[in-house]
Amino acid sequence: MHFLKFYSCYLLMLLLFCVCPTVRHSLRNFYTASSQVPNFPEFVAVGLVDYVQTEYYDSNTQRAVPKQDWMEKVTADEAGYWDSQTQISQSNEQIFKVRIDTLKKRFNQTGGVHIVQVMYGCEWDDETGDTNGFSQHGYDGEDFVVFDLRTKTWIAPTPQAVITKHKWDRDTGQNEYLYHYFTQECIDWLKKYVGYGRSTLLRTDLPSVSLLQKTPSSPVTCHASGFYPNKIKLFWTRDGEELHEDVDHGEILHNHDGTFQKSVDLDLSSVKPEDWGRYSCVFQLYGVMEDIVTKLDPKVIKTNWDTFGLFVQLNFAFVCLCVISWIPALTDFIQALISLTDSLIHLFILAQQ
Repeated sequence: MHFLKFYSCYLLMLLLFCVCPTVRHSLRNFYTASSQVPNFPEFVAVGLVDYVQTEYYDSNTQRAVPKQDWMEKVTADEAGYWDSQTQISQSNEQIFKVRIDTLKKRFNQTGGVHIVQVMYGCEWDDETGDTNGFSQHGYDGEDFVVFDLRTKTWIAPTPQAVITKHKWDRDTGQNEYLYHYFTQECIDWLKKYVGYGRSTLLRTDLPSVSLLQKTPSSPVTCHASGFYPNKIKLFWTRDGEELHEDVDHGEILHNHDGTFQKSVDLDLSSVKPEDWGRYSCVFQLYGVMEDIVTKLDPKVIKTNWDTFGLFVQLNFAFVCLCVISWIPALTDFIQALISLTDSLIHLFILAQQ
């Protein structure tokens, strides 16, 4: 289950669409319970609206708190909201401690690092009214059980989860409640949250788009940074047609200011220089009619070939000197320095944006 692995990274890094006229909004809640993970809370609960973190609780602080200023507005409708969220999280903290012990026995495990994760929530299309709900449970980064909203039953992708599936399937009252929650209560809360954060969640920020290249033989990178929301498309074209070969798409990443960035590489090794003008990088943001088109032009590509050339030459000379001198103790350092050179070139290019 990709959301489990993604959220593990998201949570450990402590990182924390959406635009007019229409968008599919989402409310996602994540629970993460862990055992024997050093310097990390045993239980963490995080809420996100349209992929923006809105609230947070962990077993160390023992208090649910807002992570966006506009989430303070919730107390106008629900005066005891944060006390209620704290109590719910404290209760779940105890439940998940027991669940970890249960699963360790189920998988014939004793000590070591183990993680239980849950993602549940709902989605709502503000134009069509279409909704969806989900509840996905995982253990140690793999699927465990998933709620089927259509049949109101549980799916067990692993043999160890079959016992849980049968037990939860028999609790029809709870499953009926979950169906009601995902199709009504969760949607109502999602609409409220979107209303509270409308000025933030419904904004559009266009990015700066740059063309980067580390060396003359490297792929050309089209890098877009500063866009919001993250419902975008970034791609290369040739003669106006989207390319699917000789391109490498990077993932959408968070910026520190809440916006996003993304890159897509184009391999030009088989393209004649006189044909470069046929290629363009295109950025499209959902809800914005006009595309940002950047034509492939050597004059606009940012490089550090000249600035960084002296460093590369000195580095090469140093490596040669060490090899000639046969200094075994420096072998690891030399290899690390060689590896570091390529990374530094890319970083220098990005720093010039």
